[in-house]
Amino acid sequence: MKKYLSFFRLRFIMGLQYRAAAWAGVATQFVWGGLLIAMFRGFYVTEPENFPMTFQATVNYIWFQQAFLALFAAWMLESEIFESIRDGNIVYELCRPMRIYPLLFVRAMAMRISRAGLRCFPVLLFAACLPKPYGLSAPDGPAAFLLFPVSMVLGLLVTVAFGTLIYGVTFFTVSPDGLRLLVTSSMDFFNGAVIPLPFFPERIREVMEILPFAAMQNVPLRIYSGDLAGAEALRAVGLQCFWLLLLMVLGQTVMSGAEKKLTIQGG
Repeated sequence: MKKYLSFFRLRFIMGLQYRAAAWAGVATQFVWGGLLIAMFRGFYVTEPENFPMTFQATVNYIWFQQAFLALFAAWMLESEIFESIRDGNIVYELCRPMRIYPLLFVRAMAMRISRAGLRCFPVLLFAACLPKPYGLSAPDGPAAFLLFPVSMVLGLLVTVAFGTLIYGVTFFTVSPDGLRLLVTSSMDFFNGAVIPLPFFPERIREVMEILPFAAMQNVPLRIYSGDLAGAEALRAVGLQCFWLLLLMVLGQTVMSGAEKKLTIQGG
């Protein structure tokens, strides 16, 4: 465990070096969050009674989505890992005295946390200073305050576990480009990054909420905003635990199979 923690620390420090990119990301999140809120405001003003979430809940969802974009964004899969698998440089990782699955898992988690750590606080501070109903409000009660961080951690782990599974599947492909495009587009749609899941038709939403994608950013953001509460919130957190365990088992199985069949050419 100590060696994985050391590797996490090294990758985390490496991710903190890109401060200029982080400030550019912060500016982008400010603008994009404001545009999304303005768009939703136009709909709410027209027919406020026909929406499944209150406008304040939607605003909270959007600001947290922008602040923690690096934690849950589908396109945050590392191109360097895909390229190393394709060109054979992954052998350097296989030579380490560490298992490849937890190594890639820890690496992906460190990358996401370091990038989110540089961006989230300016976005949240800016959003908290905005006037209502456009600014970030406090969580919807003490239960949401306590359950939200637990769900955030689980959402991050599910996202990383799914990404690491994709890295494992890449070992069995000629090129990762098609798989990566399919995965990123699917994740963004089904995890609520494009449209919050409550805005989908009821039957479609019920199916989407039991998929692993809904266990990512959808659950913690809706818990904070008050859209998920009580038994429904606990059920959603339970699904997060289920998908985390299943994805980790699948990822480890796929990666173990790849290690047995992998052949590196060259000298």
